[in-house]
Amino acid sequence: MFDPINLLWLLLAAMVALYWWQSGLYKGRARELASAHCRQLGLQLLDQSMVIVGFWPVRGRSGRLEFRRSYQFEFSSTGDRRYQGKLILVGMELKSISLEAYKLPDQD
Repeated sequence: MFDPINLLWLLLAAMVALYWWQSGLYKGRARELASAHCRQLGLQLLDQSMVIVGFWPVRGRSGRLEFRRSYQFEFSSTGDRRYQGKLILVGMELKSISLEAYKLPDQD
């Protein structure tokens, strides 16, 4: 019926699909957090994009194995220049957001 090799391929395909689906959930959470942070500071999140730049297994608060994901995004303060930001999630919990030094808008 099922050859062990075919079963292995099916299991591998299921794991890839699960990883891809869950990655979308984490990326959406990162986008929401970055957007809220930018709004709070009067900045504009550009392109609504998040790029994963790191993925590491770590121990969470409860001692369970979780994944630490690092995302990079771009924002603007004046609309004429792009700046880099970095966001770190452990599980779905925000650990840090750091922003590149940016020019403040002129105060009239």
